[in-house]
Amino acid sequence: LDKKIKINVTGWILFHAPIPCVVIWTIFLLSSVMGYKPVIIVHGILDGPRQFEILAKFINQSHPGTSVTTLALYDYIGSMKPLWQQVDGFREAIRPIMESTDDGVHLICFSQGGLICRGVLATLPTHNAHSLILLSSPLAGQYGDSSYLKHFFPKFIKSRLYHFCYTTCGQRISICNYWNDPHQRERYLKSSIYLAPLNGEIEHANSTAWRDSFLRIQTLVLIGGQDDGVITPWESSIFGFYDSNQTVVEMEKQDWYLRDAFGLKTLNSEGAVVKCVVPGVHHTSWHSNHTVYKNCIDKWLT
Repeated sequence: LDKKIKINVTGWILFHAPIPCVVIWTIFLLSSVMGYKPVIIVHGILDGPRQFEILAKFINQSHPGTSVTTLALYDYIGSMKPLWQQVDGFREAIRPIMESTDDGVHLICFSQGGLICRGVLATLPTHNAHSLILLSSPLAGQYGDSSYLKHFFPKFIKSRLYHFCYTTCGQRISICNYWNDPHQRERYLKSSIYLAPLNGEIEHANSTAWRDSFLRIQTLVLIGGQDDGVITPWESSIFGFYDSNQTVVEMEKQDWYLRDAFGLKTLNSEGAVVKCVVPGVHHTSWHSNHTVYKNCIDKWLT
């Protein structure tokens, strides 16, 4: 009866109210009926909320009334801070948004932000992330020259960067937290304080707890493409990476996947992992490309 009254009252308002009110109520009614979950956007390295205005516009156009929050934390030069420090800050910003809804939230995390989101969810055992959408993120690491790398390490080439990154000092810079030199495997496993434990490449006290938290994700969307130009190899965005010969080994053949070290194999076996590979998109254009949004993101934001 209450539902019938609510519908009748809403119908009366839509019929009798001025046109602007009709629009407002239509948006409200659509968002209520469709049950759009809040969307949280986490930026990548050397950018911030301003770069995601187009993406927020796409979301509001296709899902009217959706609450979209682009977190303004550790942006621009602050994005170079160590990732565990950033995880602590983003976790405290994300937690209250999650707690405000019983239906869960969607996370869209770009580039380095994808690794931050994974760290947040690993250390937030009660999270309610429905969809985790990782937009061109170096999930298995980075090993390649790029404008970002040359900007901060102009005197290093990729084959020698491990001399700095695999030190205590180097691990205080975000890029080094996921620098994965396939020719320096032992040094990487010994020195990596972020990516190696996050991917279950080394055993640690939180392995089981982090795995359990990862498995709370309902849908994991992996987005990337061969023309990215920054993430190297680009397959890292879909959990592929180089072996010692710099031949890309796909996700399903990675050792940590086969061991199901952090739950990725389980999610994939349940059909919860979606790969969306799009050619012709440069790294800085993923979040403003409407084709990417329409084909890879939109359907998961309900």
